[in-house]
Amino acid sequence: MSSVPPSYRGHWYPVEVLSHCAKFGQAYANGLRRRRPRPGGKWHLDEVFIKISGVQKYLWRAVDQDGNVLDILVQNRRDEAAARRFFRRLMKKTRSVPRVIVTDKLRSYGAAHGEVMHSVEHSSHKGLNNRAENSHQPTRQRERAMKGFRSVGAAQRFLSTFSGISPHLRPHRHLMTASQHRAEMTIRLAIWDQITSAASQPTTA
Repeated sequence: MSSVPPSYRGHWYPVEVLSHCAKFGQAYANGLRRRRPRPGGKWHLDEVFIKISGVQKYLWRAVDQDGNVLDILVQNRRDEAAARRFFRRLMKKTRSVPRVIVTDKLRSYGAAHGEVMHSVEHSSHKGLNNRAENSHQPTRQRERAMKGFRSVGAAQRFLSTFSGISPHLRPHRHLMTASQHRAEMTIRLAIWDQITSAASQPTTA
């Protein structure tokens, strides 16, 4: 049975879906990620601060040129060691190396790039990184709605699930006509039904 209510008319947001599938959320997100094409060759990286129990942490995010979220990581700092850790995690998780990375002017990126991705082109310019910055907006909305996160682990788990499901159920509506949007959502909801049905099946010993 689908986790999306039959009354869906294109106005449900992924977090509302997540509230109905908290038990299987990560499995759903993993299933959707496996169906995505390989990431593009241009990666946009950015970091923003978030408050966890009143303490400032940093959320690192990477998206490709199509806006697909490649990975997120909550860390205590945004220094060279943190950037290096994120670079290595990205390449391990995606099993690929980009053609170019785009970041803001944070010096930690340049230092880590020289050590971990020295063969990759690096563009550092505030105005070039809007794609990664825009990708933070849904997270900010959830952070406000949830009145912050209670622990690093809880934030990492929720945001990992959220970033896996949210893009699937939120296509770029502003780039589509109404009929195109309906057709696209029909396809995406059919995929969602397949993912949720498979993930919710009881496992046998």
